[in-house]
Amino acid sequence: MKNNDFDELFEGLNFDIEEPHSGHKERFFKKLEKRSSVPQKKGKVRRLWAPVIGIAASFLLAFFLLGEFIGPQSTTKNSDLASISPEMKQTQEFYTGMITKELNAIEAEKTPETEAIINDAMLQMEKLEKEYQDLRKDLVNSGQDNRVIHAMIQNFQQRIDLLNNVLTQIENIKTLKNQNHENNII
Repeated sequence: MKNNDFDELFEGLNFDIEEPHSGHKERFFKKLEKRSSVPQKKGKVRRLWAPVIGIAASFLLAFFLLGEFIGPQSTTKNSDLASISPEMKQTQEFYTGMITKELNAIEAEKTPETEAIINDAMLQMEKLEKEYQDLRKDLVNSGQDNRVIHAMIQNFQQRIDLLNNVLTQIENIKTLKNQNHENNII
């Protein structure tokens, strides 16, 4: 590009080449001081947040430290087969489902003739439940010992066996009752 082309390029533009008014420098520095005072206010706000964040961090730290001391007591409530592994959770759900099903079947068969057997079975179920609660505590204290886990599963099996025996006895009573009525009718 030649100088003539360069001059033609800037010829149509209006550049302000005048000198600023007197006192311009002082006015400019005053504006700068005003603007620089605004970040100081933000700094005060930030200085207020520092203790608040420190206090919140202290509370969180105290919460986690106390959780270590309180935690083992709360895990006693949640310590059962389901807390060990997903497979043990399925096992527990299976056994509790079976026990519930058997209990419902026994309740449906409750008659004056079977009431004594059912009441005795419920007392035995309460004993087995107390044993299970003791096993839950042992599970926490033993650190999930396999022997305790096996004992818990056996406890479930004993409950189901007990309920199956009661249902068998109820069926026997019903059969005897039906045979006696058949003999009396004839």
